[in-house]
Amino acid sequence: MTLVTKTSAKRSNSTRVGLALAALLAATPAAGGQPGSVARGAYLAAAAGCDQCHTDSKHDGRRYAGGRALETPFGTIVTPNITPDRKTGIGGWRPGDFAAAMRWGVAPDASHYLPAFPFPYYNRLSDSDLCDLKAFLDRLPAVSQVNRAGAAAPFVAARGAVAVLTSRFPGPWRPDPAKDAVWNRGAYLVNGPGHCAERHSPRNFLGAIVEEERFAGGLSADRRGWVPNITSAGLQHWSKDDLAWSEKDIASFLADGMNPAGDFAGGAMADVIRNTALLSVADRAAIATYVASLPPKGRPHQR
Repeated sequence: MTLVTKTSAKRSNSTRVGLALAALLAATPAAGGQPGSVARGAYLAAAAGCDQCHTDSKHDGRRYAGGRALETPFGTIVTPNITPDRKTGIGGWRPGDFAAAMRWGVAPDASHYLPAFPFPYYNRLSDSDLCDLKAFLDRLPAVSQVNRAGAAAPFVAARGAVAVLTSRFPGPWRPDPAKDAVWNRGAYLVNGPGHCAERHSPRNFLGAIVEEERFAGGLSADRRGWVPNITSAGLQHWSKDDLAWSEKDIASFLADGMNPAGDFAGGAMADVIRNTALLSVADRAAIATYVASLPPKGRPHQR
């Protein structure tokens, strides 16, 4: 999860509509008013990598208190405090406020988060998942830490708006009846909380994912490296001498970060592995099943 810098909002007719929408969403509990499970919320936060983005580990920051500078297609974004501090965090948010932010990128003041916060993916979370996640965040130690702005590009708001307009908002996950339960669990984790396509897909000049090449790799957010193609077109080059790979190799990689060639994940993927290692064996196997089923996409160099 990454709540990030918001686009500016002037008090116009569109803003008044946004305020009305935010009020409507806030009035609707995320899960029918039922109490959430802190344990399930903690597990979901691990799957989503919330602590990675919202902890300034480089400067020994408090967990979930924000302050980490992230390079994104929309400029340098500094992640905010999502501890339950009522003044500087999200302690004053109602369940509906949380649901509106997570599903639609709408803040309690009706401004809009930039799509570097992957709400198009969290749009797929169920009501119970959102309730559990909020229950976990509400139980974190409250940290008073004022959010600070990043160095986003001047036209970031316009680019962000276009990226949102071209994003898919499919709604809460619905299993594919033609697939088994393992595949569906993996598809949910990859396309929902894991938001894997966010990192492993090429983008156009506006910052929106190129849909026909989803999962086909691309430039890293800082534009200094290449994020691998995780479709079968890329995985066939995963190991040395193009050795064969299997679903078990993918599941094992998610547990310890070592690929079939004996190399270990580095950079941002090393952070991801620290979280996927916390998932159950069954969930890592489900992710592997889904990823292995992705049809080949991308050019040969996208690997």
